[in-house]
Formats: sequence, structure tokens, C-alpha cells
Amino acid sequence: MDKIHINNLEIFAKHGVFPEENVLGQKFVISAVLYTDTRKAGMSDHLEDSINYGEVSHFIKQFVEGHTFQLLETVAERLAWEMLLNIKHLQAVRLEIQKPWAPVGLPLDTVSVEIFRKWHSAYLALGSNMGDKEKYLRAGVKGLQNTEGCVVERVSDFITTAPYGGIEQDDFLNGAMKIRTLLTPEELLRRLHEIEQEADRERIVRWGPRTLDLDILLYDDLILDTEELHIPHIEMDKRDFVLRPLCQIAPYACHPVRGLTAVQLLDTIEQN
Repeated sequence: MDKIHINNLEIFAKHGVFPEENVLGQKFVISAVLYTDTRKAGMSDHLEDSINYGEVSHFIKQFVEGHTFQLLETVAERLAWEMLLNIKHLQAVRLEIQKPWAPVGLPLDTVSVEIFRKWHSAYLALGSNMGDKEKYLRAGVKGLQNTEGCVVERVSDFITTAPYGGIEQDDFLNGAMKIRTLLTPEELLRRLHEIEQEADRERIVRWGPRTLDLDILLYDDLILDTEELHIPHIEMDKRDFVLRPLCQIAPYACHPVRGLTAVQLLDTIEQN
């Protein structure tokens, strides 16, 4: 990915743990690496095809001057979030925020915080087998559309499938969607649970009836195994009701453990 650098932008702002820092203010020095694709701008020679680093510099200045936070970590996190949400063509950003006058009572050059943040690609599964199933699925899509830091890019058709897990219940309506997100996997999972609860989802019986089921299938090429979250989703490679809608929107999305695309995984199921 190409980079545009903004180095050592000096800003006077009022961030700090001590009350006097919030009143008197002090100097901060900010450097930003803007990750983008400069190919189109390089060929067209049009500024609108790239990122205007002058406008970005003023954006940084206005944000840092217009807010007061105690921690450098918070300044960096909130600034990166706002930049990724609002700056066209920006795919990722690396920020370093230096505090040259840090009140530590010792001689030092500067203290700083550096972070890297980016847009992530995630694939989600949707399912419902209670009430107005299509209404619940569309509510799930809308819930993600209304979530700051999430952009719904593609939604599959909804398909009717037999229930999974051996529990007698109504057929499911299933789908899949692709999103871009600034949320971490854990933050995304919590948001999905909130959307499920808004649809009156109750987690009583495993694989039992539910108004709305939202699962993270893939998140970039991440492999994650914790008590609360497994990415790729466990057994997604064995479930045709997951793979069929996924293949409609992303047939070549690759399972990072199996090393096979969604369409290859579906072909394997159908041949057995």
C-alpha cells in the first residue's frame, strides 16, 4: 500500500492528566502516515484522486485543538477513528503523537504514543427461523448499517434451509454479508449481540430456534481462538447453509486454516 507522510505537525492543545494542562495547554507534535492507493492520482494528476495532505493537516489541527483528553492514547485513538471515517481514500493510518513538555519532573526529549489503525474486511452469517424471518434478517443488516465504524458492502440473497443440530424446529432463512469495519473482532461481536437482543434473541438452547443469529465467519485473514470468539467460525467449512450465501457475495474468500476458497469448500460438501 502506498504512503503519504505528514511529519512533525506542531499543535498547541489542552490534553493531559493534570488540571493545569487542560487549562494552560502545551505543544504536541503529530506525525501521520496515510496509507492509500496513489496509482490513480499518479496517472491522472488530479488531486481528487488522492488524499489532500493540506486538508488532512488542518483536520488534525482542528480535532486535536477542539477536544480535551487526559491520555495521549485517547488522543491518538479518537483522531485515527475520525480520520478513517472522514477522509476519502484513506485505508489505514499510523499516528505518532509526541508530548515534548511532559511534566515528569525529569529531563527528557519527548514522550509519545504511536498506533496503527485500518479498515478491516469481515464476512458475517445471518439466520432466523422465528416470526417474520426476512424482517429480522433485514433488521440485522440495518443494525450494521447504522453502526458507526461499519459499512455494509454486500448482502446475499436469503435462502431457506433445513435446521441444523438435530433439534426439531422450523426451517431457517439464511444469508451472508460483507462489511468494512473499524471495530476489533471483540467489539464487533458485542455489537452483533446487541443487534440480536434488539430482535428479542434469547440464547437458551444451542442450535435452537432464534429470531436473529449473527456470526462472524471471517475477519481479514485472522485466526483467533478464545473462550468467546473463534475466527474462522467453527465448522463454517462444513455448513452449506453458510457457504451457499457466502459464495454468492465472495466465492473466493479464503478460509485461513483450510487454505480453500468458499466455493472450493462448498464443492467439497456437495461431492460428499
